[in-house]
Amino acid sequence: EELNMDLFRKCMDPVEKCLRDAKMDKSSVDDVVLVGGSTRIPKVQQLLQDFFNGKELCKSINPDEAVAYGAAVQAAILSGEGNEKVQDL
Repeated sequence: EELNMDLFRKCMDPVEKCLRDAKMDKSSVDDVVLVGGSTRIPKVQQLLQDFFNGKELCKSINPDEAVAYGAAVQAAILSGEGNEKVQDL
């Protein structure tokens, strides 16, 4: 764990960038949904939970399926068919 700590911390960079880009504070996040392979790592889960002040992480969604779902939503938006069809997903 100690040997990989710098890599674990780098997993938090996209989270912080996402919040900055959205001009949001982490306290305004209602749910933390784990997406992607790195979120299966217990240390990454701990860092996320600590970052969000102990907020319970949503683990009921398959991280790989969440990636596919997000890609489908983004494709619908980019194709111009987003609004009505995306709401049904």
